[in-house]
Amino acid sequence: MDDFLIFAKLLDGNGGARDVSAEEIAQWQPAQGLLWLHFDYSKAGTLQWLQERSGLDDIAIAALVAEDTRPRATSHAGGLLMALRGVNMNPEADPEDMVSIRLCVDQHRIISSRKRRLLSVDDIVESFAEGEGPQNSADFVAILCDRLVRRMAGPIDTAEDKVDELEEMLLGSARAKLRSELGQVRRQSIALRRYLAPQREALSWVQSERLPWFGDVQRLQVREVSDRLAQYIETLDSIRERAAVSQEELVNQISEESNSRMYVLSIVSAIFLPLGFATGLLGINVGGIPGADNSDAFAIFIGILVGISAALLVFFRYKKWL
Repeated sequence: MDDFLIFAKLLDGNGGARDVSAEEIAQWQPAQGLLWLHFDYSKAGTLQWLQERSGLDDIAIAALVAEDTRPRATSHAGGLLMALRGVNMNPEADPEDMVSIRLCVDQHRIISSRKRRLLSVDDIVESFAEGEGPQNSADFVAILCDRLVRRMAGPIDTAEDKVDELEEMLLGSARAKLRSELGQVRRQSIALRRYLAPQREALSWVQSERLPWFGDVQRLQVREVSDRLAQYIETLDSIRERAAVSQEELVNQISEESNSRMYVLSIVSAIFLPLGFATGLLGINVGGIPGADNSDAFAIFIGILVGISAALLVFFRYKKWL
């Protein structure tokens, strides 16, 4: 098996599938069953194989090897061209760094391609061993969409729990790193929603398009998936808005605390300003300084400063500045 071909499966129509060799792929006929070819589009051999052996036109080939895609779905030559995204559940990966899969699906053959591993595809492969896999092309599309959306629940629930935790921290006193964590939650929700919204539109298109091989049962399944995806999008919008409100509240609290400290410093400065003026005036090194020859002058001067400070405090209290 070539390294650019991740696997090739021949579905038996009863929920099972078996691996097929390169020779069997070359001799495959639609009457033998539904053929699923899964490629790594980043490998150089993928484009060459698609151009020379797939029988697809340039539009379908370009869709399968496109480097950057947004979720979409469209009919083409009696089949479906789709680009879908799933959360990145690979080790040490950020869930919002979503993994894409490209699909060219018709009644007799499925050609898919990806660059990074997608666990939703692994779910389908594992279901074949239990005889619970898709039985036809329409089943495959419906089940893949369902698996992609199901795996989004974990990261979205985690983000929602994180917002709850940060809001609790905001109401309490534990606010260390709170600002950066709120920003991270907002960035994650924005990144997820960026692809979920067009993916919902793609699923809506699939359920409304009348392809002869796509049955009503599969349309209902895709509609349920689309409704669930809409709920996730609404949850992400709520997370983003709550994080924004919490961030604004945090900024307001920090601003109020800063203003309070600046106010105290202003009061202290107002008290010490006349005291500093008096001490500075009497500290000049010229003749004629009052009390220079009086041994009690220092104590009298300290008493005057204390009296001025007390008078200022009484005045500020009267004005309700303290």
